[in-house]
Amino acid sequence: MFLHTFLLFSVSCAVGMESGIIGGKEAKPHSRPYLASLQRNGYHTCGGMLIKNDYVLTSAHCLNRSDFSGRSQFEVVLGAHNINQKEKSQQRIPVKQYIRHPLFEQNNKKDYSYDIMLLKLKTKAKLNKFVKIMALPKKNGKTPALVKCSIAGWGMINKDEEKPSSVLREVILTLQFSIECTHKWKYWFNSERNICSVSNGKDGFCKGDSGGPLFCNSKPVAIATYTVNCTEDIAERKKYPAVYVKISSFLPWIKKKIKG
Repeated sequence: MFLHTFLLFSVSCAVGMESGIIGGKEAKPHSRPYLASLQRNGYHTCGGMLIKNDYVLTSAHCLNRSDFSGRSQFEVVLGAHNINQKEKSQQRIPVKQYIRHPLFEQNNKKDYSYDIMLLKLKTKAKLNKFVKIMALPKKNGKTPALVKCSIAGWGMINKDEEKPSSVLREVILTLQFSIECTHKWKYWFNSERNICSVSNGKDGFCKGDSGGPLFCNSKPVAIATYTVNCTEDIAERKKYPAVYVKISSFLPWIKKKIKG
């Protein structure tokens, strides 16, 4: 019961507080031209990755049921480093269609092993040195444990400030063994569709970095989906590894929706 409540609290914070990277450092400006900031009413809520000039890949929980009636309020910001400034490199494109995986939510119950969503953009992005497409991983690609990976986002860096970072930040993480992920998260973790990273309590993603891609060996392998509340103390955060959805597990679905 505790684990059930704990996870729901963590995920609800991830959606509600909308913030992110803990630890790490500021990224080199425009070093990740494929990254997208999903914004609602001009406020950063989630990360994402441009996989086609009119499609962004992100997490399904970044859009709540209550948001369906206000879709015009959402837009994707590409080519940004400082999201609080009107940089010439930025492109702001409204979201035309939200395509959540059909198994993410059924009968008002959410399965975070299917926490993936495509955003169809209203207009095509203009590709340049600031905005680029990231190729999807190959089918059935496997990434072993203990590999160094990285993730970036515009998230909260101070637990006392409930606002996202103005500049893009990044952090280095290490993949955890699946058996350890299952031991910690029990039935919430699905080894076929999820991977997790080692938690040292100091570095990681949280909240609004959901939807951002996890890169291992210079390739996108997964999407950030849930972790413990980043405002908890270090000892508490060390107990549970952060969890991601494997992109390779959803390649047929992604390709079908894009072609359709």
